[in-house]
Amino acid sequence: MILTVTPNPSLDRTYEVPSLDRGEVIRATGERMDPGGKGVNVSRAVAAAGQRTVAVLPLGGAPGALVASLLDAQGIEVAPVPVAGATRSNIALAEADGVLTKINAPGPELTAAEQELLLETVRQQSRDADWIACCGSLPRGLAPSWYAELVARAHAAGVRIALDTSGPALIEALRERPDVVKPNAEELAEAVSRPLATVGDAVKAAEELRELGAGAVLASLGADGQLLVDASGAWYGSARVDAVRSNVGAGDSSLAGFLIAGGHGPEALASAVAHGAAAVQLPGSVMPTPADLDPSAVTVTPDVPVDLVLTEPVA
Repeated sequence: MILTVTPNPSLDRTYEVPSLDRGEVIRATGERMDPGGKGVNVSRAVAAAGQRTVAVLPLGGAPGALVASLLDAQGIEVAPVPVAGATRSNIALAEADGVLTKINAPGPELTAAEQELLLETVRQQSRDADWIACCGSLPRGLAPSWYAELVARAHAAGVRIALDTSGPALIEALRERPDVVKPNAEELAEAVSRPLATVGDAVKAAEELRELGAGAVLASLGADGQLLVDASGAWYGSARVDAVRSNVGAGDSSLAGFLIAGGHGPEALASAVAHGAAAVQLPGSVMPTPADLDPSAVTVTPDVPVDLVLTEPVA
């Protein structure tokens, strides 16, 4: 069972539009409404793969009730933490050429009592968990050290933990040695405070995160594939993608694929790449099912192309 923790969940509305023209009336060609937040998306991807998952998340107001209802309809067990503030609502505009514009609301501010209840709920739900996936930004009220506290409590309970966050929250959590961290290229560059121009730059940055405490680093490089850097060395994975429809939740789908496959080694990386590639070819934040995966399109190798220039270098 994979337990997910999403401190700042959302109700996500995605509109497919031909193009985004400021100041004009834009007619959507498609629309979706989904429960959102990185941890929620990991649970959705795990459930789509036919595996058990429990989602721990603070929920409040009408948007929170709708998030719980949507998750329940997808067969996901929800362990809600009631909060006084309303769950945030986000909007994504997906253009026909694959460009995505997102508008993310800040979300409610959690009180000290609500923060502690969130930690306690994770403790109670983690008894049967093989992995805890802690994902996303922290809502107002939570200090950057909150994830570090969660990692420490998880390890004290003997549970492996994967962390997908950024900025000070990531740096603080590294001192508690999370088993896996999953940054994208931008988050990886931010963590080491320097630009990334090549895959080799990303490998060096991932190695530095390991020196700071990460057990393994699963790094998403967008169209340039994914990296896995752990105690055994570095692996590089890529996949053929015929057409990109939306990259919403693709990184979360990758993390789910990695954990479903055991969360260790090249086989897990191949699963992560397959899930991420399938997700970007689906609309909105739809999560891939086993039928959507194409393992034959995936390549994983220890021969990392360190000189490969990133399609979108990070300044």
